[in-house]
Amino acid sequence: MKRVLCLLLMAVMLLSFAACGAEQQNPQPNHAEAPADPLAAQYLADYALVTAHLPELPTMPSEEELMAAFEKIDYDKMGAEAYQQAQEKIWNDWDTRSRAYANAVREFRGEGVDVRFTDGFIDYTKDTALQLFKVHSGDNVIYSPANLYLALAMLSETVDGGSRTQLFDLLNLDSIEDARKCADSLWRNLYSETASGKCLLANSLWSNEQYQMKLDALKPLGETYHASVYRAPMGDKKTDAAIGEWVNGNTNGLLREAAQFETKPETLFMLLSTLYFKDQWSDDFNVGATSKDTFTNASGEKEEIDFMHKTDDHMGFFRDEENGYTVAQLYFKSGAAMRFLLPDEGVALQGLIENGAAIGGLQIYDMGVNIPVGEIHWSVPKFDVSSNLQLIEDLKALGVTDVFDDAKADFSPLVDLDEAAAVTSVQHAARVLVDENGCEAAAFTAITTDATAALPEELPQIEMNLNRPFTFMITGVDGLPLFVGVVNTL
Repeated sequence: MKRVLCLLLMAVMLLSFAACGAEQQNPQPNHAEAPADPLAAQYLADYALVTAHLPELPTMPSEEELMAAFEKIDYDKMGAEAYQQAQEKIWNDWDTRSRAYANAVREFRGEGVDVRFTDGFIDYTKDTALQLFKVHSGDNVIYSPANLYLALAMLSETVDGGSRTQLFDLLNLDSIEDARKCADSLWRNLYSETASGKCLLANSLWSNEQYQMKLDALKPLGETYHASVYRAPMGDKKTDAAIGEWVNGNTNGLLREAAQFETKPETLFMLLSTLYFKDQWSDDFNVGATSKDTFTNASGEKEEIDFMHKTDDHMGFFRDEENGYTVAQLYFKSGAAMRFLLPDEGVALQGLIENGAAIGGLQIYDMGVNIPVGEIHWSVPKFDVSSNLQLIEDLKALGVTDVFDDAKADFSPLVDLDEAAAVTSVQHAARVLVDENGCEAAAFTAITTDATAALPEELPQIEMNLNRPFTFMITGVDGLPLFVGVVNTL
């Protein structure tokens, strides 16, 4: 009985700590790890000018670890007093490490994201999502606002004049100092690696080895954006493979098909930003409850899909009777959530996208609206969706035009150029996988800038192997010959 009471006491303490942010452990969604290319990995090391030092938080103690430690002590062999002392020691050690982890996270997060930036980021998300969803109607469109934001903020570091102003207008920023502060805040508040999941961000700049980039521009990329900097031969398949390896290594290989890069000799630089997310549902779906059901796609065709089922009691939801849709969300163990907006039967999703209701509805939880609670019966299809978008025309529609015009783009903060240059590609790829255990997702943005005039001709490579008769001249400081010679034998 005493042993049972001790275990019950530990359970209560665990629940109390969980309310403060601890996370329970379950197996992660089982997706393949990205196989590394050793050759490309070596080129990554060879090309590196600056390697980003990502933050190292202390390891988060898991509840599985705690319960395993409890299982190792034997009440019958130890007796009540020794057993209780052993339990207290295990608990105190785990609690101390858990609190140290929580304190380190709070220190890393800093003051958090200020309200002004949050409002601007939400407006930016609405604008970009509305543009992408309208233009690519009928298709799966998966993108990461945070990933694209960081990539565009990095791009603003490399340009000046109207190019920078237009980027700031889209990102709702006022200055380069604002951009750095907001990017750093966003990075620190998203970056996490806990016992139950992770949200990892990585950035890099790949510059053409024929150009000398300015250190003053590279410094904030490293300090604020935690970006690695590489200097490599562009138009080289080895460089292309190394870039792909960098992306795959930072996205767990989820976007391997999209991460096929082909630089050109005139490629001035590439900016790359990745985001990788993986977490578990706070309440898993029972695998045994998964069953086949019908999904009707946008064109009216019916597909047989595995649907996951569960019921959540006393969970918040939002109903929009006027537009005809419902919003509810599933939570992850980290405290993150996945929101779903479901149009009523007979209501076309594209119509809700066109009038802005679909995007606004997804953000309803952030607007201080009084959300009612109810019993939510979930039927969620298991899915693996992705998209690979070229965003130049979308960004132009959003007011970012000068960086794509070689007559207007100004890259003077990064490099002195004798020729014109312009951004020639903004690739954004994303993928989201959902199953009974949780969600895994990844995104990357690749911004390519090319010199639009011909590069200076490469100097011919001359062999000077003096292994046969030769002549020579030695000149003085004024250039006049001091010695002239012919060497026929040595």
